Amino acid sequence: MNKYYLNHLQELEAEAIYVIREVVAQFDRPAILFSGGKDSIVVTHLARKAFWPARIPMPLIHIDTGHNFPETMEFRDKLVEELGIQLIVGSVQESINEGRAVEESGLNASRNELQIVTLLDAIEKNKIDAAIGGARRDEEKARAKERFFSHRDEFGQWDPKNQRPELWNIFNGRKRMGEHFRVFPISNWTEMDVWNYILHENIPIPSLYFAHQREAIYRDNTWLPVSEFTELRAGEKIETKLMRFRTLGDITITGGIESDADTLEKIVSEVAGSRSTERGNRSDDKRSDTSMEDRKRQGYF
Repeated sequence: MNKYYLNHLQELEAEAIYVIREVVAQFDRPAILFSGGKDSIVVTHLARKAFWPARIPMPLIHIDTGHNFPETMEFRDKLVEELGIQLIVGSVQESINEGRAVEESGLNASRNELQIVTLLDAIEKNKIDAAIGGARRDEEKARAKERFFSHRDEFGQWDPKNQRPELWNIFNGRKRMGEHFRVFPISNWTEMDVWNYILHENIPIPSLYFAHQREAIYRDNTWLPVSEFTELRAGEKIETKLMRFRTLGDITITGGIESDADTLEKIVSEVAGSRSTERGNRSDDKRSDTSMEDRKRQGYF
């Protein structure tokens, strides 16, 4: 009798595809939360494999803060055209214009938290009952508390003490009117798993992840890219650095690292030798020790 063995990446892939198929089986209007970062790209790739040769049977949702990297937006539009699926865009600027959100002011102003209102509005408007995201438990301590199926109440809020038990591969998607779920198929993956999978599958990713020359300023122990939104502080100067990004968010809060890793193989090697977390250069995570959990309780990704 022949035995069928799966290696580590194949086991993770099979688990994630199973979760994605469960979402489509249990929910009426699922969607994929797409940021243009590597994790949401991997989730989209897994969904593509899960339903091949059919198209992905759900739309992508992107929350546009207005402070995105241009490279991310170009990559998003190209991918959506290639996949031939619907893209739902929620605009933070529109939320501000309508008085639904208030622009932050001050030195550390960010639109990151403002995404909450825009995301919840997009979920309600489009009647989304399951939003699939690319969060992983190894990223941050608040995300380590997540289940695969993460229940959200009628206000879109997350209560880490009120989550469903998940025994073996049984997922409970029952909900009341107005409630929804966030689902995280790659919860058990690590950053190294993601990069090894991208390398193995040869998945296209934004050029931002590869080493490139870029103007930046050194602020809060990281190289922050210069953009139209950059306001220099006393003592800061613009320098050109060979750098790349380990994680992607708003251009105003996403710090890069000095690196010469310009191929996937070099990135895998660099990540393997790193002793810092990938979100260590995200200023939105440095506001407090519980900043991520606080945002998640309000309805963040």
